Amino acid sequence: MNPNEPAQSNNSSVKPDIIFDACTIQFNEQFKLNRVSWRIASGDCWVIVGGNGAGKSALAATFLGEGEHLSGSIHNAPPIESVQAVSFEVQSKLIDQERLEDDSRILDVIDEGSTAAEILQRGDCDTTLLPALVERFGLQALLDRSFSKLSTGETRKLLLVRALASHPELLILDEPFDGLDVDTTAVLAAELAQRATSQAMLLVLNRWDEIPEFVTHIAYMSEGELQHTVATNNTKQVAELKKLLHLKTTDLAIPGPIVDVNHSHSKKLNPDDPLVLLKQAHIRYGEKTIFEHVDWRIDPGEHWQLYGPNGSGKTCLLNLITGDHPQCYNNDILVFGYQRGQGESIWDIKQHIGYVSTALQWEYRVSISLLNVIVSGFYDSIGIYQKPSSSEKAVARQWLAVLGMESRANEPFNKLSFGDQRMLLIARAMVKHPALLILDEPCLGLDDMNRSQVLAMIEMVCAGTETTVLYVNHHAQDKIAGIHRSLDLGNLQR
Repeated sequence: MNPNEPAQSNNSSVKPDIIFDACTIQFNEQFKLNRVSWRIASGDCWVIVGGNGAGKSALAATFLGEGEHLSGSIHNAPPIESVQAVSFEVQSKLIDQERLEDDSRILDVIDEGSTAAEILQRGDCDTTLLPALVERFGLQALLDRSFSKLSTGETRKLLLVRALASHPELLILDEPFDGLDVDTTAVLAAELAQRATSQAMLLVLNRWDEIPEFVTHIAYMSEGELQHTVATNNTKQVAELKKLLHLKTTDLAIPGPIVDVNHSHSKKLNPDDPLVLLKQAHIRYGEKTIFEHVDWRIDPGEHWQLYGPNGSGKTCLLNLITGDHPQCYNNDILVFGYQRGQGESIWDIKQHIGYVSTALQWEYRVSISLLNVIVSGFYDSIGIYQKPSSSEKAVARQWLAVLGMESRANEPFNKLSFGDQRMLLIARAMVKHPALLILDEPCLGLDDMNRSQVLAMIEMVCAGTETTVLYVNHHAQDKIAGIHRSLDLGNLQR
């Protein structure tokens, strides 16, 4: 069966699936939905989540005919006139419309505009259902009042009642609980739950804890792209998506460094000097040259992406920087103010570096708690071999909070999923706020959801710390917010 063809059913009451097929829709010069592919089956109840500016409201607004359709296609979308939407945008447009009409009236008496009752009557409401909803939402005393005199919360309740009483083919509620008091929130939640099996609904929410239990599917938006869709009965994927949303939307700052004698570097770095300076770097094994003629300067605050195919020498180049390759002394390398080969120690170099790789994850086999894994980053050790200070443990707990794992502090590291282990090792590498964080193929072996979490974590580090990030992978198309410089090691060999 062609996935782009409408689903067929012998039951005429079952509506065909709504299908977005690689749709690109422009909303303004700054924003567009990019190649959205999405299938909504009859009986599904969806919620769209994501950070601010991710495109949640824009995706919902496509059902109202908004945006300029550039490419792709939409099959079986309900007619616009059969869609009812409640959002701050709809609310704002109605308020502006009332003000415009007030300004356009030329009367000898003061006209306060439409009443709340008149606004309801414009909604093609079910007259048998409307009185019960008005009473349920406590609007009786407001019906004779001017719509323009209502508060934001009262206006929102009025629009909700009008939408609910209109029997729409599709009900779109964008942040429906915002601006409502506790009692009204409970009334709305109960009303939606009662309708869940008979009313097609699409919710847009910022808060994970507001997602109703009756929701069947979750769509995750980021930067105008529909990146993940998850069925709510898939508990594992739902848990992973919750952690991703936590990283993207929770207002948590990267924990600061510990400032004391025990955690100060032996050598302070000059902010005007490069962190790394390689001149005509090369790696050769006999007659085989891995790479040569590599000139590279990494300055503080510059975030880099290093990429290239297998065998191009990415790991060898990293090992020249860290001092783990024997040929580092045959090259002209300046690292953190040290000219390699002039008596510096490995610790002189590595105290300024945080490092995460799949190899490190394989080596980290000790059975210690999540808290102590992060604490071990202060000592660049695998495991803990001395009593950590109270300040070290406090900072480690702050990192667990960033990861959404604060309640799991005492769980053993080796019982975590592969993706959670990778996230924890990034926190371990960052706990000392190194001058340079090297992430060698950090998404290797991860599924799409865990990969998104790791990339979100890297974006937080780029935006919220003074650490310079060096992100290593195979693919140039992996874009990370905050990383604007790149070195294609494979291209240097061509």
